[in-house]
Amino acid sequence: MRASIEVADIFRAAGSAYRVVRAGHLSLDQLKVMSAIETCRTAVMGGHVDACTDCGHWRVAYNSCRNRHCPRCQGATARTWLAERKADLLPVGYFHVVFTLPAEVADIALQNKAAVYGLLFQAASETITTIAADPKHLGACIGITAVLHTWGSAMTHHPHVHMIVPGGGLSPDRRRWISSRPAFLLPVRVLGKLFRRLFLTRLMALHEAGRLAFYGGIAHLADRRAFLRHLSPVRKKRWVVYAKPPFAGPETVLAYLSRYTHRVAISNSRLMRFDQTGVTFRYKDYRRGGADRQQVMTLTADEFIRRFLLHVLPKGFHRIRHYGLLAGATRKVVLNHVRQLLGVVPPAMIDAHAEQEDVRPPCPCCGGHMVIVETFERQRQPRAPPTPAPLSGISAS
Repeated sequence: MRASIEVADIFRAAGSAYRVVRAGHLSLDQLKVMSAIETCRTAVMGGHVDACTDCGHWRVAYNSCRNRHCPRCQGATARTWLAERKADLLPVGYFHVVFTLPAEVADIALQNKAAVYGLLFQAASETITTIAADPKHLGACIGITAVLHTWGSAMTHHPHVHMIVPGGGLSPDRRRWISSRPAFLLPVRVLGKLFRRLFLTRLMALHEAGRLAFYGGIAHLADRRAFLRHLSPVRKKRWVVYAKPPFAGPETVLAYLSRYTHRVAISNSRLMRFDQTGVTFRYKDYRRGGADRQQVMTLTADEFIRRFLLHVLPKGFHRIRHYGLLAGATRKVVLNHVRQLLGVVPPAMIDAHAEQEDVRPPCPCCGGHMVIVETFERQRQPRAPPTPAPLSGISAS
């Protein structure tokens, strides 16, 4: 069911004017995202004609843009990804760990997305694997699925990495499974200190190698001394690492992942109104508690688009990554070895694409099954409606 208001509606109504005002200040990646969202599921993309096998009703369905920043195109991608992840789940508790960059570093990240977001993944993953391997803590090699989010609930720039971590790991000799404590994985203060040190050391290395760019309000940070002064306060403050208690079971892990892995800056379901006053949407104010946490905000259309485009990732940048036991081509072999140590039967192999159900909506007239009877190319329109007589004989095969 189409949402009453969509991000695409806002882009189609205000996108052209925004491009004119911001000419020369939008990246090619941002322009491509705007174009993809504006043309998603329109005649520009081409499409197909569905027909009901029972009553002969027909409807036109336009193709999706499949852009990873489009709110309408993430559902099918998420279902395929989650079906593939089912085979990776272990019968153990899972923890949710979040590594967040302080605001002073986030400003640098916004102008150096590929370099700093990549460093965020690198420092966070190395931090948790190093502390987990320490005999004073867990003393094991763990597995990690990490997902990058760059936004807060109000679409402000807030880069952080969500990690889903099994509650345990393989011993150094790979002969034992070492379980974590039931409600405790690793000490967050220790994680925070190592994360801060690793990240800042490597950020300085990037600066000294000339791999960071600075312009606008932070152009002065190109100077080494100014850069050091800028980072001085964050060397002393506590960096936020947050760990939640373990999930109830594997199915809960999958449900949780489905909400995080393919999320975009704002979903269509949070949009409430779009008119001459601006765009009104729901968001969570995490400084408040209880019912007051749910708040409503109105932004001008231009500001809404600006915030949305803050979170466009560079082309080819992977926002979902796997580490430790879950990394590389040996993942399946390692996980089967872990299951042998745990005394559990490996799950049956799943064809992620075959498992997906038919997501086409049923016939709006009789509820019957709809099948594709015609396809048409981009910038084209379907032929005249098929006549009822031939449609009555369509089979579902």
